Amino acid sequence: MHPLLPSLAAAVFYFGAASYQGLHLTRRSTPSKRLLALLGVIAIFFHGGSLFMQMYDSVGLTLDFFNAASLIAYTVIVLILLASQRMPVDNLLLFLFPLGGLTVLCAQFMPSGTTQPLEEGPGILAHILLSIMAYGMLTIAMFQSLLLLVQDHQLKHKHPSGLIRNFPPLQTMESLLFGFLWCGWALLSLSLLSGAIFIDNLFTQHLVHKTILSCFAWVVFAVLLWGRHQLGWRGHKAIRWTLAGFCLLMLAFFGSKLVREFILHV
Repeated sequence: MHPLLPSLAAAVFYFGAASYQGLHLTRRSTPSKRLLALLGVIAIFFHGGSLFMQMYDSVGLTLDFFNAASLIAYTVIVLILLASQRMPVDNLLLFLFPLGGLTVLCAQFMPSGTTQPLEEGPGILAHILLSIMAYGMLTIAMFQSLLLLVQDHQLKHKHPSGLIRNFPPLQTMESLLFGFLWCGWALLSLSLLSGAIFIDNLFTQHLVHKTILSCFAWVVFAVLLWGRHQLGWRGHKAIRWTLAGFCLLMLAFFGSKLVREFILHV
C-alpha cells in the first residue's frame, strides 16, 4: 500500500478531532472524552501505518527531517492519549492533534532531504529511541508551559475563556509541567549517555553542533529542576526556562538536520 492513503486518513481524523474539541471549548462545554480518544486512536493508527511505510525499507531506517518531525509528533500524541486516562491533560490535544496532522502531511508531500538510511546496531537504535522519547516528552512540557502561561494571564485579568474553564487548577497544571520536565530530562540524560557509549565520536563535524546544543539544553532543564526543588521556582520563571531549554533542544535536533539535509546535503 502507498503511504498516501493512511497519511490523508490520519490528517482527516487529527483535524476532525481538533475541530470537535475546539468547537466544544468555544461553547464552554466539555467534549466527550471517549469520542475524543477514539478519534485520536484512529488517527494514530493511520499515522503509524504511514510512518512505517515511509521510514522502513530493505536498506534500513530513513529518518529524514520531515519523517523525524512526524515521528516525534506521533510519539507525543500517543503519550498524551495514554496519560489522559489518568491525568487531566486532554486540553493539550487541542494543539497536538493539528501538529500531528501537519507533520504527517509534510512527511508525505514535502521533498525529503539528503539523508542516508540507518543500518545501525541495537545500541544506536536505542539511542535514537531515547532521543525521540526525550524530545517528545519535552515537547509536551513546552505545550503545557504555554497553556500555563495563558491560564495565568487570563486568571490575573479575570477573563477566563472557554478553554481556561476546562483547565484543572493552576497548582495542578504546574505539577503536571514539572512531572513532564522530570521525565523528559531523565530521558534526555539517558539519550546523551547512550550516545556517549555507542557513538564513536559525538564531536565529529556533523554531530558537534547537535551535541553541544543538546548538552546546553540538558543544563538549562537541570537548573530549572534544581531551582524548582531548592528555590521554589514557578510561574513565569519556570515557563521562560522551559521554553529556553526547548528552543535549544529543537535547534540541536531540527536545526542540525535542516542544515545537513537541505543546505549542506550531507
